[in-house]
Amino acid sequence: MTEKKFLELVKNVVKDYANKHLDKTDRKQITIDDVFVVWYCKTLQNWKALASTTLPDGMYYELTVNGDKEELYLDAYKKFENCCILLKGED
Repeated sequence: MTEKKFLELVKNVVKDYANKHLDKTDRKQITIDDVFVVWYCKTLQNWKALASTTLPDGMYYELTVNGDKEELYLDAYKKFENCCILLKGED
């Protein structure tokens, strides 16, 4: 799988997942342009990416391609908090 095909796959899978889980009464659907990849890498035959959407739902997604089994795994996460922990003076 090429880098371009992987990133396209990631965006399509996240788009489809998000649209499937949106509240139908909102009458909103996202497009592939609403999905962005934050980070990705390839190690040997495996790919991994972190992605999110422009939706204000705090969700982010981890997608992993197992090249040996030709399988894609999707983990969907909700961000609950972002806090700062001071490390000043720690050694």
